[in-house]
Amino acid sequence: MINSTQVFYFTLSAYFNTGLFKYLHFIIIMSLYVFIISANLLLIVVICSNRSLHEPMYLFLCSLFVNELYGSTGLFPFLMVQILSDIYTVSAPLCFLQNFLIFFYGAVEYLNLAVMSYDRYLAICYPLQYNTRMTSNKIAMLIAVAWLYPLFICVVMIVLSSSLQLCGNIINKVYCINYSLVKLACSDAQVVSTYGLVATFGTIFVPLILILYTYLKIFKVCFSGSKQTRQKAVSTCTPHLSSLLNFSFGCCFEIIQSRFNMNGVPNMLRIFLSLYFLTCQPLFSPVMYGLNLSKIRRTCKSLISNMHR
Repeated sequence: MINSTQVFYFTLSAYFNTGLFKYLHFIIIMSLYVFIISANLLLIVVICSNRSLHEPMYLFLCSLFVNELYGSTGLFPFLMVQILSDIYTVSAPLCFLQNFLIFFYGAVEYLNLAVMSYDRYLAICYPLQYNTRMTSNKIAMLIAVAWLYPLFICVVMIVLSSSLQLCGNIINKVYCINYSLVKLACSDAQVVSTYGLVATFGTIFVPLILILYTYLKIFKVCFSGSKQTRQKAVSTCTPHLSSLLNFSFGCCFEIIQSRFNMNGVPNMLRIFLSLYFLTCQPLFSPVMYGLNLSKIRRTCKSLISNMHR
């Protein structure tokens, strides 16, 4: 029996040698990472530096962009090193760290999306009471909950996972994730596995239930309201719904891959779906919000034009 203290490294077996094409893959991944950093950082600077954007919706957006910066940084540098390496291994501490970073990123993303849907619910369903209901203290509290609640859940998960006795060190993925570690356990992993399901429910399905409830209320008001109300709902909710569907699509495939046997699926497709979960949202959100929210679009154009003077 091999316990967790004797496992010094893990082998990521989903990687395969692509010869000279690895440099092309490296350039593609690096280009995506540079775009993610630039786009998200630009929108964070735009929101923080412009007082007219210091409104609840944009502050929640800023929290979302910060999380996407953090989430992509938890994957891309590691991925670029692995692509250039001929030995696809990761040390045990780094594996558990990456496990924490990825789960925390996903949990914070869903909580941020839930907070944003609640904000839109108040703005559309209670427009006259919005400023009294969405106070600065409430904004700070919602952002704090969106970050601290997942932090607590993820810390407990990593503590439980790191206490497992492991009988192997081969992970059939391109990065470390919790259930892949649980499957290597030769000790009783029932507690960790159950906690993983509870944590997934608490950080994914609970926010989704809250989002569904708020949108049912929003649609009800839209169908019975004026044309102006419907236009306001469409302009502010379309980017949010698109972002939610995109991220949920990636999460769904990641959960299915982790929990079920996917040996019949081509390796390239499995790698693509794994990376979709961690790359498409940070790529998608700044483009979607930057193009659809006119206030951000105008401020970005003004900032860029001032830089060129």
